[in-house]
Amino acid sequence: MTALLLWLLVQRLSALILGHASKCILQNDFEPGLAAGGEFILGGIFPLHYNQEMPDLNCTYKPGPVKCNGFDPRAFRWAITMQLAIEEINRRNDLLPNRTLGYKIFDSCAYPLTGQRSAVAVLNGPNEEESPMCSGAGPLLAIIGESGSAQSIVLSRMLKPFRIPMISYFSSCACLSDRREFPTFFRVIPSDDYQVKAIAKLLLHFQWTWVGVVRGDHEYGRFALQGLLKELEGTGICIAYQEMIPLLYDRWRALEIIRVMSHSTARVVVVFSAEGELTPFLRDYMEQNVTGIQWIASEAWVTSSVFTGSEYYPFLGGTVGFGIRQGQIPGLREYLMTVNPERYHSNTLVQELWGALYGCSPSPSSSVNGHLPPCTGQETLKEQHAAYMNTSSLRISYNVYKGVYAVAHSLHNLIQCSPGKGPFNNSTCANIDNVYPWQLQHYLQEVSFTISGETVNFDMKGDSIPSYDLINWQRGSAGNIEFVNVGVFDGAQESGQELVIQEGEIMWPGHQTEVLVSVCSNSCTPGFRKAVRRGEPLCCFDCVPCDSGKISNQTDSIDCMSCTEDYWSNPDGTVCIPKVVEFLSHDAMGMTLTVIAVIGACLTLAVLTVFLYYRNTPIVRINNSELSFFILLSLTLCFLCALVFIGEPTSWSCMLRHTAFSITFSLCISCILGKTLVVLAAFTATRPGNNIMKWLGPIQQRIIIFSCTSVQVLICTAWLVVSPPFPYRNTKYQQSKIILDCSVGSDLAFWCVLGYIGLLACVCFFLAFLARKLPGNFNEAKYITFSMLIFCAVWLAFVPAYVSSPGKFTTAVEIFAILASSFGLLLCLFTPKVYIILVKPEKNTKQHLMGKDK
Repeated sequence: MTALLLWLLVQRLSALILGHASKCILQNDFEPGLAAGGEFILGGIFPLHYNQEMPDLNCTYKPGPVKCNGFDPRAFRWAITMQLAIEEINRRNDLLPNRTLGYKIFDSCAYPLTGQRSAVAVLNGPNEEESPMCSGAGPLLAIIGESGSAQSIVLSRMLKPFRIPMISYFSSCACLSDRREFPTFFRVIPSDDYQVKAIAKLLLHFQWTWVGVVRGDHEYGRFALQGLLKELEGTGICIAYQEMIPLLYDRWRALEIIRVMSHSTARVVVVFSAEGELTPFLRDYMEQNVTGIQWIASEAWVTSSVFTGSEYYPFLGGTVGFGIRQGQIPGLREYLMTVNPERYHSNTLVQELWGALYGCSPSPSSSVNGHLPPCTGQETLKEQHAAYMNTSSLRISYNVYKGVYAVAHSLHNLIQCSPGKGPFNNSTCANIDNVYPWQLQHYLQEVSFTISGETVNFDMKGDSIPSYDLINWQRGSAGNIEFVNVGVFDGAQESGQELVIQEGEIMWPGHQTEVLVSVCSNSCTPGFRKAVRRGEPLCCFDCVPCDSGKISNQTDSIDCMSCTEDYWSNPDGTVCIPKVVEFLSHDAMGMTLTVIAVIGACLTLAVLTVFLYYRNTPIVRINNSELSFFILLSLTLCFLCALVFIGEPTSWSCMLRHTAFSITFSLCISCILGKTLVVLAAFTATRPGNNIMKWLGPIQQRIIIFSCTSVQVLICTAWLVVSPPFPYRNTKYQQSKIILDCSVGSDLAFWCVLGYIGLLACVCFFLAFLARKLPGNFNEAKYITFSMLIFCAVWLAFVPAYVSSPGKFTTAVEIFAILASSFGLLLCLFTPKVYIILVKPEKNTKQHLMGKDK
């Protein structure tokens, strides 16, 4: 819709300007606001009004003229500055001596189409009526203009065929740096490429990662937004919303934008707009009573005097933005004071100025300020326009001043050209009496001069040195808004763009003492990582705790780092700490097993002591005292070998614990096997003709024990030689701990050792089971049967428990099996005998034991 309206207006305005083919006729006179003659004419185009009333677009009748509303004293000061600069140059003897500059200054009404008409008018000589466009061009060499980028784009395209250079004092759109499309465009304001870099650095500096953007419906806003988005790539800053103020202001659309701003969690808003469309928008914004927003102003409105009234402070106070570097113009204040209705009695702009500054009409009969009371001379300057007379921090006016002097110095260099050394064809110089604009542009491209201590020149794109002041809107003594410099951005630094901020001097919105926080999600503290929410910008995330074994030691970590093999994360997930090394030590479990093992060994030694003391009694002698002593000694070793399993594993302890356990148990079971054979043979020998006992004498018994034990010794020796047990740091089973244990080295050897012990136990159990019903009050075979039954049950249960037990419990299970089986053997084999010896000594007789007592 906007594009259609613009097309219709262009067509209508073209018809008004071009008229008939044979004669150029204008619908309405469009005289310059200020003009003066001279040998070389400069055009000036300024937004002397910031709003316009469009004609009716009904094509059934001739439309009326575009009406400009809202006089802007600040823009008028820019025009007066151009007038002052030209008059200064005309008085100088060192710059353009004996030459005079003239000027024509027109009003663009801050609108591209009106600016287009101003460009046509400025090409037409001193007056549109006196010098129609078709009769020939006037002596126009350059144009100082325009303010808005949208207007400058239109003007530059119009001037392109005529090759007339224009110097903008306020158009910053990066698109204007394209020399192919805008070959005659220059500017004394930095390109938006640098402004968006400065804004991006500002956002990063204050960690504003969640911001909204509002822009005008023109190239300036569009290109500035594109540049900002490009600059913010990879910085972690996200755009919460992008809204556009319509070129033809629509209040309902504006209210929608304000509603988005008030409901968004982004409390920082970047605005790329001119004051023309922003003025009604801010008026509606204040009516909605929305506060608590940190405004970031573009250079197009950050120093606008329109918003300095006290009514703006509750809503715009604390605004920060990058403004054009300020400068000094000697004599400007005094010159401004000479601009009055007496000197310019017929100038309608001066009458409007008086109405804006003092609220009265110097000429009551004039139609300009007819609704205002007549001036008495006692009026005071209105507060909202006090900045018109404030020349202490000139910015745009200073740019206008530099632009005029750039043309003057370029023209001076053109005039000083030495014949035969010129820059044009055949080393010729320009004809001073007939200077072409494109010749002036050549010198404008190469001009370099100093003004107020600042060097002014242009790069190959027509851009000037990038430099900004960081401006903060603070409350003045009268309650109005004052622009205070709180930093600087220098884009000409060799080491890169540098932003310097005086944070202590910044005043924040709503009298806050600290910088506003504007983030979509709060920062993730160390120990957490960012998890992006699906379908939302990267700045919106959840903080997820790091998994066990991973840490993040920085704020807003994207991922958690895994700890190395010997380290694990602390409970907070912020640092890797050495893993707990776990083994069966002298803790509660280790001490318990140690005590039980010692008690078992002591009980065994006590039984041995009793047997030694009563070695001549029948119950000791009848049960083969030598084998009993061997069994008790081996059981003592079995109890004591459990102690080797407790403590930090070493190479020697790992080899000792398994070999000692296997050999001692083999010795013990071998002795029991020998005793079982003796018992079985003793009762079998009572049968007539049976002389088996001669084959089971003491020597044969020792041979049996030695042979059975030797087999186990050979297995252990081979085990230690081929693949001995060794200390093993197990980090797989429980990742948060290092389980220090003994690896068996060879699983085959380990299970062979256990299998051999099991084989001896099974043989012993089988023989004892056969002898369980032999006669006698003390048939030891049945006790051996029970002991072997317990022994086999313990070790059968040990296998699954050993395989499934974690960490140090594996070792504990093995110790428990050793102790349980040892106690089973001790209790089953020796408790009945000790009971008879100590408690029932009357039964400790041969007759009773043989079952012959009556």
